[in-house]
Amino acid sequence: MGGILVLNSGSSSIKFALFDESLDETLSGSATEIGGASDLKISSKDLVTKEASADLPDHAAALRAILNAIQTEGVDIANLAGAGHRVVHGGSVLQAAIRVDGQVIAEIERCSDLAPLHNPHNLAAIMALRDLAPDLVQVACFDTAFHASNPEVARRYALPDRPEMETLRRYGFHGISYQGLIKKLADVSETGVPNRLLAFHLGNGASLCAIKSGQSVATTMGYSPLEGLTMGTRTGNIDGNLVLRLAEENGIEDTKELLNKKSGLLGLGGLSDMRTLHAAETDASRFAVEHFCYWAVRHAGSMIAAMGGLDGIAFTGGIGENDAVVRQKIISGLRFLGATCDPQSNDSNRSRIDVSGSTVPIWIVKAEEEKTIAAETQKLIA
Repeated sequence: MGGILVLNSGSSSIKFALFDESLDETLSGSATEIGGASDLKISSKDLVTKEASADLPDHAAALRAILNAIQTEGVDIANLAGAGHRVVHGGSVLQAAIRVDGQVIAEIERCSDLAPLHNPHNLAAIMALRDLAPDLVQVACFDTAFHASNPEVARRYALPDRPEMETLRRYGFHGISYQGLIKKLADVSETGVPNRLLAFHLGNGASLCAIKSGQSVATTMGYSPLEGLTMGTRTGNIDGNLVLRLAEENGIEDTKELLNKKSGLLGLGGLSDMRTLHAAETDASRFAVEHFCYWAVRHAGSMIAAMGGLDGIAFTGGIGENDAVVRQKIISGLRFLGATCDPQSNDSNRSRIDVSGSTVPIWIVKAEEEKTIAAETQKLIA
């Protein structure tokens, strides 16, 4: 079996990674600013990085440039075993990784109404690759799929039972990250994955997941990635009537922009990046960090209740893996449950950061979304 190409396509970029048969990453990179002054970057496993400007008017051109760059590195596209794609929304039908065919393409397109900022671009990469390499097997992996195990009472909003409202439910996101976290934790933990695991995916987008017996039973994001925690530019939970008032006063489009791109840490502290907020040391920046941590702890209580208790905590994502201050604040808020952080281990970003004697083990787990997609793709084409 040949290698696996993994693609993560956004509105103006395509990130990619290439894995060998042992699922070791051999190449990675990105095509950015598609449609403008584009750049193409590729890095090998020995950390040699090549960058170049490129004319990439659309996703098809970007993907063609990526395939050419990969071939320049000595990889014959014809010998690849398959390609795996991150697709944000699978709706209520696509609830597991699946080989792409005409029906799958149609269903991903149907779900575009649920994820208009993501699914069309995910699909653009699938269609472009199908044209460029028609014999290559493609697999779609969905960010919503991991949460399909949530009980109906967790997924259903208290809305009338009408056919037109059937798709208005909590889907949850970051599922590929949580799926990879479970696999990685099983490898690094001496006692395996805790039965009731509280998982924090903290980055510019942030969510929590209650994982019981290896399955998601509750998560903080809902119908869209807006719900839940305070995030880089998203509000997190907000009263529906307040949204209606904002829409009445500012219009739908401006309100959408406000809630998704101008709020969260950016709205509170003037900066969306947690590192720059720490460095700013202003009253507003300090309040933004406190707000982020307060709501992470408060939502954690909800997740713990959904599991009926707590046996372990895991942090992943850019903030979760690298920000000792945020981790310390969150763990301090959960101290009443027996979670205690070892300052030295936490400051050093070690894989296990709970103090000796803590009744709740605490891990930092490196996010491996691309490798998780590669593994799912390999399983489906074997």
